[in-house]
Amino acid sequence: MEGGSGDMTLAFDLGALETLANPTEVFSDARRWTEYLGVVSDEPTYVVTNFTRKNRIRQDFFSGPRGRRESLENVKNQFDTDRHVFVGTGEADADLADEVDWEYLAVTDAADAAGWTLDDGDEEPEPEPETRDDWP
Repeated sequence: MEGGSGDMTLAFDLGALETLANPTEVFSDARRWTEYLGVVSDEPTYVVTNFTRKNRIRQDFFSGPRGRRESLENVKNQFDTDRHVFVGTGEADADLADEVDWEYLAVTDAADAAGWTLDDGDEEPEPEPETRDDWP
């Protein structure tokens, strides 16, 4: 996503971030061309915190006890950048972005533009338990 505005606040919906193969790399990459970066969700705070800790994501803001709508409104008031972009996963996210006056970007489009890999859902298979050939 070269050539983007550095004067931008970028918010990922937690669900969108979970669709990416390597959220840590995504955040690291996005830091190069954004001013502020964070995660919003309607999930309880501990869910977002666990995800970001597990993936070593340092965010400038997060939902906290508020839902996505209130979080996006507060972030827009707090972080005065030229652009506020919300990365989500569908029509409901696009509608929310429109309602709170944020630009909407589908995670699939963001991944294409930035060269991020979407998670194909194939996790490493669990190793087969060892079996004994000499067992009757």
